[in-house]
Amino acid sequence: QVQLAESGGGLVQAGGSLRLSCAASGRTFSNYAVGWFRQTPGKEREVIAAVSRSGSTTRYANSVRGRFTISRDNAKNTAYLQMNVLEPEDTAVYYCAAGSTVDNYDYWGQGTQVTVSS
Repeated sequence: QVQLAESGGGLVQAGGSLRLSCAASGRTFSNYAVGWFRQTPGKEREVIAAVSRSGSTTRYANSVRGRFTISRDNAKNTAYLQMNVLEPEDTAVYYCAAGSTVDNYDYWGQGTQVTVSS
């Protein structure tokens, strides 16, 4: 089992920045790929960024590429999502997840709310 806990969400004005953290406990964090997802009411949860076990490979949804950066520090058992140039459309609950690959996730955090005001 891996337990995940997101933090860093909040209210920010459009154009601002936030950094989300995903702290992991339980099994060896470096054995898992990590993804960041977001969900708004009435919409399906979408993956916006993912990072491989070592951190050497990342990928992004088109909607956030160039504005968001995913990273991880395996020594600290933590993954991050740096979000810059935030837009009101980025308002959502953000979740981190861990799994065997960037396409398969078995463990989820509880989510953190990000609200971007115009």
